Amino acid sequence: MTIKTTIKSLVAACTTATVLSLPMATQANAGDDFILAHAYPADHIFHMASETFIEEMKSNNSELEVSYHPGGDLGDWASIFEQSMEGVVPMTMSFGASEYDPRLDLSWLAYVVDNWDDARKVYGPNGQMTDVYNEILGDLDLEILGTIPTGFGSLAVRKGVNRVPTSFLEDAQGFKMRVPPAPVAIERFKNWGFTAVPMPFAELYTALQLGTVDGRAFGPSVEIWQMRDVLESYVLTKDYFEHAFWVVNKSWMDSLPEAEQKKIRDAAEVTMTKVWAEAQSIDEGFLAKVQENGINVVELSPAELKKPRASFTRKNGRSWKRLLAPKS
Repeated sequence: MTIKTTIKSLVAACTTATVLSLPMATQANAGDDFILAHAYPADHIFHMASETFIEEMKSNNSELEVSYHPGGDLGDWASIFEQSMEGVVPMTMSFGASEYDPRLDLSWLAYVVDNWDDARKVYGPNGQMTDVYNEILGDLDLEILGTIPTGFGSLAVRKGVNRVPTSFLEDAQGFKMRVPPAPVAIERFKNWGFTAVPMPFAELYTALQLGTVDGRAFGPSVEIWQMRDVLESYVLTKDYFEHAFWVVNKSWMDSLPEAEQKKIRDAAEVTMTKVWAEAQSIDEGFLAKVQENGINVVELSPAELKKPRASFTRKNGRSWKRLLAPKS
């Protein structure tokens, strides 16, 4: 057994113990509480989506009560994702935890879309990726209620570095860039010349504060705003469209009365309509707040964007084929 596996097992056990100590947090039927948990604060779109869903459940006269846990009080997004797979936390909003299925790396691919209209066609309700994600998550005993957009991800530089990488590979040499612990993410920034440092999101703020890393990748504007006191520059690579999975444990869902299942799905549908209608303005609003706060926002020129775009446009096709290949 590896150290990594041992640590993950301990985290899972601790999270399970915490959740089961909460009132009415076990397997739920109509009339019970069930947990909706995620790892992000109140100014994140996850919170708006969660509150909308809770209100819709009340409007639908559901007999289920939502026990809402935002802000990571039940763990970081990857650990809560695992607890949802196990049915301990029946519902969460999370990202592609590819350690549980490498096909989830599809959600981290570079330059799949470059505008919000195309993003909705690919990732939005009934979009091109809906059936693909349903199949992948279904194999993990999860049912997808929707994909939640958070905006185009770019890279940011911490205070005190006094370097703004805009020309890859040249400017990236010796630059320690935090990336999510996903193989596609690590590969991308290594290929751009950075020293890619895989790191859980929960450790990121402290790492920027202490100088463990020089910057962070995969950052939508809302997260730059949340970490504004430790960041100096925001370089708009817009190298991927960040979208999260809103999932419910399938076995738990199937155990509910059909009427309650329908109320959950109906509430989720209304929520997704609202989320996708407002997400772009929310993203742009946080970008404006980032600029107003004095962070140097850098727009890359067409020439500066050409090299990284060309690199991953060629590789995406191979990545899709590799990740969607039948599992042995």
